[in-house]
Amino acid sequence: MTASSAVLEQAALSVAAYRRIKRWLILTPCIPSRLSFDNDTELLFKADNFQKTGSFKFRGAMSKLTSLSTDVPAITASSGNHGLALATAAQITGHNLTVVLPETVAREKLSRIKALGVETILHSNDSGLAELYAQKLANKQGKIYCSPYNDPQVIAGQGTIALEMLEQLPRLDVVYVSVGGGGLISGIGAVLKAFSPSTRLVGVSAVNSAALAASIRAGYNVEVTHSDTLADGCAGGVDEGSITLPLGREVIDELIDCTEDQIADGIRHMAWGEKMLVEGSAGLAQAAWQLDAHNHTGKVSAVVLCGANFDRDRIAPVLGTIS
Repeated sequence: MTASSAVLEQAALSVAAYRRIKRWLILTPCIPSRLSFDNDTELLFKADNFQKTGSFKFRGAMSKLTSLSTDVPAITASSGNHGLALATAAQITGHNLTVVLPETVAREKLSRIKALGVETILHSNDSGLAELYAQKLANKQGKIYCSPYNDPQVIAGQGTIALEMLEQLPRLDVVYVSVGGGGLISGIGAVLKAFSPSTRLVGVSAVNSAALAASIRAGYNVEVTHSDTLADGCAGGVDEGSITLPLGREVIDELIDCTEDQIADGIRHMAWGEKMLVEGSAGLAQAAWQLDAHNHTGKVSAVVLCGANFDRDRIAPVLGTIS
């Protein structure tokens, strides 16, 4: 099926964003799995856990801020990674920035954001409510609101991951991507549908907080109950009218939901099998690859490791011990 004009336009934004921000990015590797698999199965990891700030979010942050005049003050909301990425990007671009975070933000992420000298505000215990509060402050204070996902320039930055993967890999059959607000998968998906339409895209949600997945299945924005999840970077609701809903519906070929036990298994697999400590949102994508084993025969699969900004106290019980 031919990609829509909206998808092609979004892919074009990624190409333009990559030209603009490439010099500040780390070209993260596609690492083959350390493990051996039967039936000609190949597994690779797009290791954006090695990106600046320890997360893919730096791509979208740089794309957004480099599209704005430096005299425009900005405000954002984040569960941690997006705020850290924007704060780091603001150090490069010179933008004045405020970051609103839920009170449940990982302490390490909070301390790193504060260390960059931006204004931080803690609001509520829910990422979605923090976003609504930041939007209200933006309107009241005359600042530009930088959504973690509902923004074409942010999505364009995340799509640069797919541009790199298509250059790095001669063949790419399936890609597994964690889903929160949908910025990452919308960007990756738009690029894949534009330049590699035969590649199957699997979106992976945490059962405990799966607003976008529920909305995609329903065809309209759905309110869901949000519970605590190891994949905290994927937690929270989706803006009413978010562009990630129509984009996600077009570019995602399959949705998989993972339980907390399955996410924990994904984290452990990465730690003990692949020798990489990743955050829960990256473990979420790996968990789906493990659940989807029946579809791997003869295929080259890639799991996008979206970040490594885990909370030590949170991940220690999952792994057993950390010396």
